[in-house]
Amino acid sequence: MLSLLLVLAASSTILVGAGGEPSLAAALQRARPGDTIVVGAGVYREPALTVGRRITIIGRDWPVVDGGGAHTILTITGDSVEIRGLVIRNVGFSTIEDRAGIKVVEVRGCRLIGNRLLDAAFAIYLAKSSDCLIRDNVIEGHATGEALAGNGIHLWSSHDVTVEHNEIHGQRDGIYLEFTTGSRMTGNVSSGNLRYGLHFMFSHECDYLDNRFEANGDGVAVMYSHGVTMTGNRFARSRGSAAYGLLLKELTDSRIERNTFVDNTVGLYLEGTNRLEIGSNLFEANGWAVTLLGDAFDNRFQGNTFLRNSFDVATNSTRAQSSFRGNFWDHYAGYDLDHDGVGDVPFAPVRLFALVVQRHPPALLLLRSLLVDLLDVAERVLPVLTPAALSDSAPLMRRPG
Repeated sequence: MLSLLLVLAASSTILVGAGGEPSLAAALQRARPGDTIVVGAGVYREPALTVGRRITIIGRDWPVVDGGGAHTILTITGDSVEIRGLVIRNVGFSTIEDRAGIKVVEVRGCRLIGNRLLDAAFAIYLAKSSDCLIRDNVIEGHATGEALAGNGIHLWSSHDVTVEHNEIHGQRDGIYLEFTTGSRMTGNVSSGNLRYGLHFMFSHECDYLDNRFEANGDGVAVMYSHGVTMTGNRFARSRGSAAYGLLLKELTDSRIERNTFVDNTVGLYLEGTNRLEIGSNLFEANGWAVTLLGDAFDNRFQGNTFLRNSFDVATNSTRAQSSFRGNFWDHYAGYDLDHDGVGDVPFAPVRLFALVVQRHPPALLLLRSLLVDLLDVAERVLPVLTPAALSDSAPLMRRPG
């Protein structure tokens, strides 16, 4: 306790700008552990800066730290560093190093709060770090090609990181995680990125809650992970031949619940997934609401709502190892004689025409034709090709909730 009081008593505030140090670099040379650097309004053209001690850097009136495009601007190598209120801009892309606006390397307890990062190859980059908070930052890029762009928030080999209420636009991937565990992404908006709004691989036991992913080039991709929870997110306007609201590949023992999938080429795509709970989601106005491949096992769809999708469910197999029960389908034309709210006849969500399009994509031009309607009616009366195992045995007559 005495040592802590001595540190607090010895700490000081260093000003940068009018009446203080001429640059952030000069202030960092003076700073001791526990000091606070306050940066006043202005534009500061700085060299590559390293923060290796426990200090706080606060910007007042949005000072601009300009890297000149040639290097990472701030590299944090000390524990418990806090950066807030800065405008960090102009970090050029490099093919031999991952240049970033703020790079955090092998630290604990960093706090990056309320900054603006503009035109940075990688905006915020964490490597082998833990117990960090990334909150209320605005990241704005103008990337024109994936090969010459970096990610907005990039986490590699880290754990217990909280990423919340950030806005990311115009990067390669909005948020990217690899080998990152036990972390939480909440309330972020990731839109208009070249590839994925969110992309993670080998990142286990993470939670993604109440985020919004819109109009990203390829949507959101989740791969090679387990123990993931994705709840209350919005996946919207991912359109294109290889675009998905949410693509799941080799994901196991996870929950996909209370999300909204709207206006995507494919809302939810499952390949090699096992033991997922997929419940209380809304699938609306997608081309394909759900694409479920034959190598997806023991996934359970329950309490979901399907509205105005061109195809509710598509598959590449006549066999099915996953189940649908108790979902609402606006295409269901059954009846409920006992008035218990559950249809008395099962609903087969895989249309015959969906199988035709799987094999012959140009046939999609016939989607609204009378011929297609007749094919679907014939298949419902005498099912031959559509997988009976994918039927919903207890379709809801009314939308849940």
